Amino acid sequence: MNASELLPALRIETGAHPTAAVIWLHGLGADGHDFEPVVPEFDLPATTTVRFVFPHAPVRPVTVNAGMRMRAWYDFARMDLVGSETWEHITESVQQVRALMAEEVRLGIAPERVFLAGFSQGGVIALHAGLTHHEPIGGVIALSTYLPFAERVAPRQRPAVFLAHGQHDPVIPLAAAERARDWLKDAGCDLRWQVYPMQHSVCMPEIADIRAWLLERLMS
Repeated sequence: MNASELLPALRIETGAHPTAAVIWLHGLGADGHDFEPVVPEFDLPATTTVRFVFPHAPVRPVTVNAGMRMRAWYDFARMDLVGSETWEHITESVQQVRALMAEEVRLGIAPERVFLAGFSQGGVIALHAGLTHHEPIGGVIALSTYLPFAERVAPRQRPAVFLAHGQHDPVIPLAAAERARDWLKDAGCDLRWQVYPMQHSVCMPEIADIRAWLLERLMS
């Protein structure tokens, strides 16, 4: 896949000559602008320059929403999280994310300084891509998400993972995130697990914790 075939994306650099990249995947029905506001909230030090890449998922019909076309990393038919997700779409989205990762390496970012982040559906893809990538990466930030088809994942990497969830999430129940937590622990990942008193969303204490986790790895 060449640069002209990459997913369209918003790119924000916190300074000249970035030395790290964070590829951040939005949730169902959103787009790459959804998490654009986190960049100034992170208030990263001038000594740590990062390129944030916010890709737009493909537009596709989503069965659970009566076939309405929207940006989605994969189609799914039910909200019960028991296997109605379209595996082919997940693997296709993982390949598209890998192409974005390869582009960052081509631009001079070391593979181990490429991070994946994702919310909800985006977190699913970030986890699958990070666990099955062909070389180590900086880590994965997986927010308000879960791990469908865990039985099909043959981990090639055990990345550091920041996994966070809302205690009152009505979309992806906390129990689904806890199953992902347990799977990642058993797989040997360096796991940071956080629960916040929120629904299917992001909160400022979570942003602060992500910032600290990310800086810890950027400064090492």
